[in-house]
Amino acid sequence: MIVLTTPTGDIGSQLLKLLLDSDEDLRVIVRDPAKLPDAVHGRVDIVTGSHGDPEVVGKAFADADAVFWVVPPDSHSVSLEAAFSGFTGVAAEAFASSGVSHVVGVSALGRGTPVAGSAGLVTASLAMDDLIAGTGVAYRALANPSFMDNLLRQVDSIRDGVFSDTVDPDRKAPAAATRDIAAVAAGLLVDRSWTGVDTVPVLGPEDLSANDMARIMSEVLGRPVRYERESLEGLAARMKGFGLSDAFVGGMVDMMRAKDEGLDDGVARTPQTATPTTFRQWCSDVLKPAVNA
Repeated sequence: MIVLTTPTGDIGSQLLKLLLDSDEDLRVIVRDPAKLPDAVHGRVDIVTGSHGDPEVVGKAFADADAVFWVVPPDSHSVSLEAAFSGFTGVAAEAFASSGVSHVVGVSALGRGTPVAGSAGLVTASLAMDDLIAGTGVAYRALANPSFMDNLLRQVDSIRDGVFSDTVDPDRKAPAAATRDIAAVAAGLLVDRSWTGVDTVPVLGPEDLSANDMARIMSEVLGRPVRYERESLEGLAARMKGFGLSDAFVGGMVDMMRAKDEGLDDGVARTPQTATPTTFRQWCSDVLKPAVNA
């Protein structure tokens, strides 16, 4: 039995599709079962509620062998510790009491770098990894860079010819497609021959700068797209304008500052850490249909 949290999320929804093709029994924890695809109903065990609720995880983890763990973003949390380790604490206790043997979690690159301790959301995510690792389960933390799919939040702006971020326009860094992250997670959840605690970097096939991405988007979309750099102060002001908590805003700003200072540079790309989807392919398969919709 494999339990999936966030089965309607960017990664979880793709992971669910992959695992439906396996011989594994599946269980999902979801707040609103109506958001699951119709084809899923009747093929998986559904536990309704939050995976931060002790009763929900107690029910969901019963007789489970493995868990796919994702902390949902909490943009109104009073602290990053509460948003990550605090939320995960209930599950960490349940892993041991319910007999779960393997956990695969979505986390971030940065461990071991000079900025790991001051990287906001990433620092909190790494602390969450340590919490899970301390429970005694076999744990694999998927260490991810920025997601290519985050650009879908800027479809309207990209359609008008601009995308923005806070990073140096010429700084090259890894980026990963969420479908590749889901594929790595599926492999680990199905083949549970691994033991102990480790990090599994998911680096994509290449490092690109924001200017590289603008060029590739322009070529794939057949329209000019340029990169516009936003200041960290501007990012903070914009997020606060949406009513997000000071802790979450500060965590985002610190993470973006750390990315420009080498947060995602600590792992070499090898055949084991590279994943196949190029940014150009992702733009063709995912971004272009969204822009043209």
